[in-house]
Amino acid sequence: MHWSLLPWLLDRLGGDAWDVFHAGFGAMATRYEALGLDQLLPIDRVWVGVRSTRDGAFGGFHHPDQGYRHLQMGAVVTRYGDLYSPAIPSAGLVALDLLRAYAHDCLHYGSHREYGLQGGEVVRTQYGFNRRTTAGRSYSAPDPKGAATTRNLGVIMEGATDREAAAIARHAAHHLGIPIPDGTDQFAFLDATGQLTCETLSRLPRHGPGAGTPPTADRFLAAMGSYARSVNGRYRAFLGEIGERESDELHVQITTAMISGSVASLSAWLDIKRGPGAFAALFRAASYDGPEPDGAA
Repeated sequence: MHWSLLPWLLDRLGGDAWDVFHAGFGAMATRYEALGLDQLLPIDRVWVGVRSTRDGAFGGFHHPDQGYRHLQMGAVVTRYGDLYSPAIPSAGLVALDLLRAYAHDCLHYGSHREYGLQGGEVVRTQYGFNRRTTAGRSYSAPDPKGAATTRNLGVIMEGATDREAAAIARHAAHHLGIPIPDGTDQFAFLDATGQLTCETLSRLPRHGPGAGTPPTADRFLAAMGSYARSVNGRYRAFLGEIGERESDELHVQITTAMISGSVASLSAWLDIKRGPGAFAALFRAASYDGPEPDGAA
């Protein structure tokens, strides 16, 4: 893989690339500060894979293994499109995908974290407001396979993170009047801006075990659909189920708790909606034997 820093790639893309990023950055800085995050991931801490020597490599938000690296305090992402080909799709769409990834990783960068020692090794004991014992037992259990909603704090915080990131990208696209493209690019645009519908999702390929190796773009689209269903879809269902008409307020409570590491306000909000002790009743796994998150009732 050949790499570039994010600002270098935006320079090389030319066209609307910097316009897209600037339109999103201003909105993001204002929004994240209101949520309690006043320091964003430095733009030169974002490494972008721009070319691959492997035929069939396809980049973008759903490229395997890309994302924020907590120990390195930086993000490793890829530019959208066929990474084996020197041809680059629309500069605006590539920049929009990078903006979504950057906004997403800014929240990972700014989320509360705590670490401890276990057997001489450093282990992370809290991310956002999700606790984990030094033995590795998480506060919340994994969701059942095929679940339509979620009670897993990892999924909830990831869903909240991407909801914010997609809103930033959607703002930039609307502000600049970027049209919805055709083909695979259409799915990438709708995904980056948080506008995938059930009908659109039904047109994305699914590739289960034994399905063989699908074409490059199909692998990317299948990963997109899986993420949309298992993260975005479950989080959206959770907000509607628990927050009801106040689902937007619940989302803000979750995101601010993720940044601060304290669930005091979120716990009090849930107690009003669901009764005393709602946070633990909703999320605590039977196997968890560690301390409660900070501020939990």
